[in-house]
Amino acid sequence: MPTTPSPLRIGPHTVQPPVILAPMAGITNAPFRTLCREFSGGKGLFVSEMITTRALVERNEKTMQLVHFDESEKPRSIQLYGVDPATVGKAVRMIAEEDLADHIDLNFGCPVPKVTRKGGGSALPYKRNLLRAILREAVSGAGELPVTMKMRKGIDDDHLTYLDAGRIAVEEGVTAIALHGRTAAQHYGGTADWDAIARLKEHVPEIPVLGNGDIWSAEDAVRMVRETGCDGVVVGRGCLGRPWLFADLVAAFEGRDDYRRPTLREVADIMVRHATLLGEWIGDESRGVIDFRKHVAWYLKGFSVGSEMRKRLAITSSLAELRAGLDELDLDQPWPTGADGPRGRTSGNNRVVLPDGWLKDPYDCAGVSEDAELDTSGG
Repeated sequence: MPTTPSPLRIGPHTVQPPVILAPMAGITNAPFRTLCREFSGGKGLFVSEMITTRALVERNEKTMQLVHFDESEKPRSIQLYGVDPATVGKAVRMIAEEDLADHIDLNFGCPVPKVTRKGGGSALPYKRNLLRAILREAVSGAGELPVTMKMRKGIDDDHLTYLDAGRIAVEEGVTAIALHGRTAAQHYGGTADWDAIARLKEHVPEIPVLGNGDIWSAEDAVRMVRETGCDGVVVGRGCLGRPWLFADLVAAFEGRDDYRRPTLREVADIMVRHATLLGEWIGDESRGVIDFRKHVAWYLKGFSVGSEMRKRLAITSSLAELRAGLDELDLDQPWPTGADGPRGRTSGNNRVVLPDGWLKDPYDCAGVSEDAELDTSGG
């Protein structure tokens, strides 16, 4: 284990240890952030679900719920996704003027075809001048709030954008950059390119660089920092069904190895608490349990649970039903060997769908259709 790394500075905020929860649509809502933050002892930075700038400016009811933070969340961190500089500027000014958050992160990492085919997400940094215009509006509108960005390496191996994007970010006053070491074409398949994270760190020494991709354990996080020289890590899929991973991450960066290996009984209790928090947040127990269903397989990964019981637990509609099903399991099972490995989406190489003529001129500041601003995320 290395010595404790230097504290990560994001504007006026100190993040120590330098561990950040990646925004994930439908996952990193207030209840999940609460669980992760509790396990970390309040250490680290926990970013909201991705918020589309147009929906925020229009004060969409669902969006306004997503930007609500618990009083214990400090600093409050929002990730925004936008494709129009003017709309991004309005959204950022709204956040600053109405004190909705303490930190703004911009998403340029989404590889979803329905976004890239309109020029959004991980396709957008290819248009260097459009990226610059968005960042300029965001930093200008944010005032004293720090603005960071998350991106991928590029569209594919023949159209890498991360080094140019990093330099533009520095020039426009972005406070830190997170790089997912995959291209849009890779989606979530293959192996993340940690060497690219190291190259970006060398390319933009002026600001912190955060590494993202294939962090499945605390050991992975420490190894990424050691091998790439990055200033911190962003953890996404690795914590699905494992909010206690943040306790391990804190331990690792503090030089301890007292990692959590919960029994199935402990996992079951966390599952019920997660579902309970969702119900309280939504304001309806049944809807909370239904929203929790997608987490069941992640929590039970590796444990000896029959397929019929897994299906049954994945269609529960009440806390009593969820608890009763879990109580039928062999709850004394220890943490399974190999359960710390990959989880979540693992789709492989895909052809990136882009607007006609998108790749002809990387500096053409063509406008992007508002259709690209869909309520989805990734990166």
